[in-house]
Amino acid sequence: MKKILFIFSLSVIALSCKNEKTEATPVTEVEEIAINYQAFGEKISDENVLTQQQMFEKFSNLKPGDTINVKFAATVKEVCQKKGCWMNLDMGEKEAMVRFKDYAFFMPKDIAGQEIIVNGKAYVEEMNVEDQRHYAEDGGATPEEIAAITAPKFTLSLEADGVLIPEVQKQ
Repeated sequence: MKKILFIFSLSVIALSCKNEKTEATPVTEVEEIAINYQAFGEKISDENVLTQQQMFEKFSNLKPGDTINVKFAATVKEVCQKKGCWMNLDMGEKEAMVRFKDYAFFMPKDIAGQEIIVNGKAYVEEMNVEDQRHYAEDGGATPEEIAAITAPKFTLSLEADGVLIPEVQKQ
């Protein structure tokens, strides 16, 4: 019995005195986070997306009559509250008016403040007073705000053929 106790004691002492160094292994891979989207219109991906700033620069180089095909991310400022048939996107210094190709799809009315990905044809247009008032009314403007619209204005515009809205992750 003494031999067993002696061997056990030596084993415990040997194991407790063992001075092993463990080195942390550096993380070399970036973990990809998958984002699920609600898709509207034509099928588009979340690859090769311009930033809001890059898109604003492209808009700045357009003249009335020019069009370019683009895909970019931006924050929704406002959505038509009647049926979701248009939305305004924050472009930094200005907003971009987005309508949907052939009115084939509409946006949810509660996405203001969300960043989305939109694909389509960008252009600059002169919007007449009547259209401005129509969109202001759809957006819920007061009669005084609508009456204050008295002159045409140049707007950044997009005819979207596809939109991706990130789905809310439930935890």
